Amino acid sequence: IKLRIKVKVKPGASKNEVKKIDENFYEVRCTTIPEKGKANEKVIELMSEYLDIPKSRIKIIKGHSSREKEIEIE
Repeated sequence: IKLRIKVKVKPGASKNEVKKIDENFYEVRCTTIPEKGKANEKVIELMSEYLDIPKSRIKIIKGHSSREKEIEIE
């Protein structure tokens, strides 16, 4: 089963934090600045910790260079 969720990213925040807004929408704050995909990697790392699943099962499928991302979870 694949699950798709939407994530709003706030890069350059004062702390790393994941907040569930509703069933398929999360807000992720990360201290990483958005350059060369570093913030995307951090988003995957934070979501994997929050959902307690391996990073390899999380993939950004839309919005690589946007704050609004769509993530697929296997």
